[in-house]
Amino acid sequence: MPPSIPATLRAQALGLLASGAATSRSDLVDALQVAPSTVTAVVRRLLEEGVLLEEGVGRSTGGRRPRILRLRDTDGVYAVAELGGRHARAGLYQAGGVLRGVEEVPIDIADGPAAVFRTFASLVAGEPLLGVGVALPGPVEFPSGRVVGPARMPGWSGVDPAEHLSVAFDRFDGPMLVDNDAKAAAIGEYVTRGYDTDDMIYVKAGTGIGACLVTGGRIFRGGGGLSGDVTHVRVADSGERQCSCGSRGCLETVASGAALTRQLGSASVGSPGLGSPGLGELIVAVHDGDPAVVAAVREAGRLLGVALSGLVNFLNPDAVVIGGALSSLGVYVAAAKGVLYERCLPSLTGSLTIEASTAGPDAALTGLGHLLRSSADVRPS
Repeated sequence: MPPSIPATLRAQALGLLASGAATSRSDLVDALQVAPSTVTAVVRRLLEEGVLLEEGVGRSTGGRRPRILRLRDTDGVYAVAELGGRHARAGLYQAGGVLRGVEEVPIDIADGPAAVFRTFASLVAGEPLLGVGVALPGPVEFPSGRVVGPARMPGWSGVDPAEHLSVAFDRFDGPMLVDNDAKAAAIGEYVTRGYDTDDMIYVKAGTGIGACLVTGGRIFRGGGGLSGDVTHVRVADSGERQCSCGSRGCLETVASGAALTRQLGSASVGSPGLGSPGLGELIVAVHDGDPAVVAAVREAGRLLGVALSGLVNFLNPDAVVIGGALSSLGVYVAAAKGVLYERCLPSLTGSLTIEASTAGPDAALTGLGHLLRSSADVRPS
């Protein structure tokens, strides 16, 4: 396992090298005020990633002449986008690991891949591209990228998105990647954390719910690449509500943003003025302290914890990270955390980290960029 590198330290080192304020390991030690061994670990990581080059030697100041460090020259960026049912979030990922130009625009996923990918392409038009990546809110085979039975993507089942993506980008012949949004976000979370977690369960809780296991620094994908579908795990106390998959009692029906907005739009739950809320309105209502909404969100978080407890007992991860829009609600995360401590073995929770995402809304974009840059699951090649 490569050494753990804090994301902030990595970013600071890249900034110093990019600006010319540092050109060697000794410069980085002086500027960052950290131990030489720490700088050595940072530089080794960046060299492994292909972000840095080490060439030539500088002037001696009394000891061995320092090796010169510089960022690898690149003439392009990676175009990355995460698609939701009603919006697309797109950005440009630089070879040095920096995400820029993030923009969110409305879409309708039901318009199909051709129309949606044209919108994506228009957002990055004119940029010199090194690769293109898309994260989709449904089951995606890996590495083919074929969408398999998505519940919230009408017209996409069985589609080969890569072909449509190629057309939208004028038959771009560089690397193209299509992956599930939770898996891409898990990679982004892992990278943002500085590769410091051996085994992590990442849950993306937004309109729907998806999950991913990162183990030994790589995504666990399963036989067909379709692992992580906790959406349709049956949950006790679910009320046997009908799920979009045709079954009853699935986690999606009680713990997702879609389930909450349906529930709170009914006459029996929520403040009279809330009406039929969207996920954004629901989040605002929680921050405003609406008691009925807070109670409903707390119960949703509790049921998420119920579903995850079996996974924690079985897999013994180092961390459980909750991302997606609902991760911004402390009551949701706290409720899931409480159930995990209650239902999981003390020997497993003693060192278990359970917390909200640190990568935030750009987790999937960061993950896609990293995948494209490294051409590996997570660990840089």
